[in-house]
Amino acid sequence: MTYVLPPAALPSLPVLDSDARFAVRRIFCVGRNYADHAREMGHDPEREPPFFFSKPADALLSDGHDLPYPPQTSDLHYEGELVVALGAGGANIAETDAQNLIWGYAAGNDFTRRDLQAEAKKLGRPWDLAKGFDHSAACGVLHPASLTGVLSHGAITSFVNDELRQSGDLSQMIWSVPEVIAALSRSVTLAAGDLIFTGTPAGVGSIQAGDLVRVEIVGLSALSTRIA
Repeated sequence: MTYVLPPAALPSLPVLDSDARFAVRRIFCVGRNYADHAREMGHDPEREPPFFFSKPADALLSDGHDLPYPPQTSDLHYEGELVVALGAGGANIAETDAQNLIWGYAAGNDFTRRDLQAEAKKLGRPWDLAKGFDHSAACGVLHPASLTGVLSHGAITSFVNDELRQSGDLSQMIWSVPEVIAALSRSVTLAAGDLIFTGTPAGVGSIQAGDLVRVEIVGLSALSTRIA
C-alpha cells in the first residue's frame, strides 16, 4: 500500500522493565470522578452519571519530557490521574468483565487550559481545545496489571515544585474503574491500545513556566513534567 503522505508515527508509551512499547490507539478521559473535585468545580457529584471527553493520541507526553506552555491561555492547570491501558475491548461490556480488559496502569496528568474550558462551558461549546491541545496528555511508565494486581485503592498525590497540591485515594472515585470501562463501552467500541484517564481528586490549580509537576500513585512510577 502507498500513501500520498508518509503515515504519522504511532504514539506509544514505555513499559516497565521492557524494551517493547505499548501502542496507543485512543485517549478517553472521565470527568468529575472524585466527589471533592466535582465540588471544587461547582457541581453536585451525587447527580451525574459518568461523562467522557477525549484527547488526540498524539497529545501523549512521556515522563521526563517538558510541556511547552501552551498558547491561548493564562491559566494552565494540572490534574493528576490514574491511567488505565486496555489490552482488549468490546462494546456493552459488563462491569464484571471490565477488569479483564486492563493491560496496565500508569500515573497521568490531564493538563487543561482552564480559562478556555470556562469560556466553552459558558457558551455551551465543546471542550476540545481546552483539553486536547499538544502534549496535554502526560503519561508515565506503564506497569502491567499482571504485576500490580487490581488498583482500586491507594494514595494519589500531585506536587508542584515539591509542594503537595493534591492528596486523595483511588477508592474515592465516584465510579470505579470497571464501572467507567463499562459505561464508556456503551457509547463506543473499546479496543486494545485505548487509554482511559480516570479523573482527578481535589486540589487542581494553575501552573507557570518553570514549574515542575510530579504525580505519584502508590505502586506505580512517578510522572514528572517540567513546564517550559
